[in-house]
Amino acid sequence: MGPVGVRVTAIASLTPLEELDADPFLVDSRSQHAMCARWAAEHGYTIARELLVRGVRADHCVLWDGVRPGVDLFVAPSRRVLESALSSVEEFTAECARRGVRVETVGSAEPRYDAQMKARVHRRLSMPTAGYDGR
Repeated sequence: MGPVGVRVTAIASLTPLEELDADPFLVDSRSQHAMCARWAAEHGYTIARELLVRGVRADHCVLWDGVRPGVDLFVAPSRRVLESALSSVEEFTAECARRGVRVETVGSAEPRYDAQMKARVHRRLSMPTAGYDGR
């Protein structure tokens, strides 16, 4: 089990629906967050916050709001997701080190998207106000 009180912030990439065919995993933020949640559970942690960002600066308040050194950690599915979510992965990891906050990547293989999976992601993201949950 992970240490008591560890709060995990899952970082996912906010990628426009128009990029679904070219890069479905980056568009599918639900799968990105689910991958982070599985990683957290395997380490005895729970997700405290889910961020959905694109090109955000390493010092942006959305990242650091309430984050405590030595207690909180960031997790993302992969470096590739971090590269999309952040303006600079290097600046972010340096800021994490400066603040005493860990950053991890899940490192699992991304799901392979077939036409049916892409269609589900498209429906979920194109009809969010209709109550459709993607199932």
